[in-house]
Amino acid sequence: MQPIISIKNLSKTYASGHQALQDVSLDIAEGEILALLGPNGAGKTTLISIICGIVTPSAGRVTVAGFDIIDDFRQTREMIGLVPQELTLGAFDTVWNTVSFSRGLFGKRPNPEFLRQLLRQLALFEKRESELMTLSGGMKRRVLIAKALAHEPKILFLDEPTAGVDVELRKEMWRIVERLRTAGVTIILTTHYIEEAEEIADRVGVINEGRLLLVDDKRSLMHELGKKQLEIELKERIDIMPANLVDWNLELSADGRQLTYTYDTQARTTGITMLLQAIGDAGLSLKDLKSKQSSLEEIFVDLVNLKP
Repeated sequence: MQPIISIKNLSKTYASGHQALQDVSLDIAEGEILALLGPNGAGKTTLISIICGIVTPSAGRVTVAGFDIIDDFRQTREMIGLVPQELTLGAFDTVWNTVSFSRGLFGKRPNPEFLRQLLRQLALFEKRESELMTLSGGMKRRVLIAKALAHEPKILFLDEPTAGVDVELRKEMWRIVERLRTAGVTIILTTHYIEEAEEIADRVGVINEGRLLLVDDKRSLMHELGKKQLEIELKERIDIMPANLVDWNLELSADGRQLTYTYDTQARTTGITMLLQAIGDAGLSLKDLKSKQSSLEEIFVDLVNLKP
């Protein structure tokens, strides 16, 4: 099946000489949720801006549903909704007029009932006649989301959509994302809230210094790159590591009551059985055992610390 977004060998160098993207290739399937993770300045916003037709690429090609983003700008742009990082809104217009105008801008027929429902979902309905200048920062963020969804796009870009907003809006945003996924909308989001990407994304892409380090299914990524730890709680405190356990590279907690063993989930054997035997041979008694899987955040930190 043809991907709804296809990115081939995309690069961007600004007039200043800064290379924001370097030879990025990526296919995005229709209806999936892709989370793009990376530190500030990694190239996430530049990538989104190019796909949305805001920034011109230096090299490479992007198609949306088979249409070229440059040659077929109108066809591609009307399929895309964008929630930018910055609060780019006028001051004196009302919420209702702003959202209605955004829908008309993309050639959509008026649909007041759809817009009313959209504003209700975003807790904006009671503010529909309010001027934008009177709204709080969180409410303005809601208006940006409503604008992006007003023309019923097939693809939605969320560029740090929940940065600096309250917990209530963040939870509502992800509920809306889940409803959009059910409706078949393709969603690409960038976020610093890695636990949210871990919760909602189908695939995760990691960008650093303009390069796409990898893109993989979230579960496969955590399985292949994640590490597991066995936390071994001792009945009695120890001050030094027993001699027969030194080669196991165990970590002893500050209070001397816990040993932590890190092992590779892809190894043919974990060594846990032999380790527990060695602990018994050292005369130590166990109080509890607990395993812990690496989080997506820990994997992300390890990846961005690698040199591309």
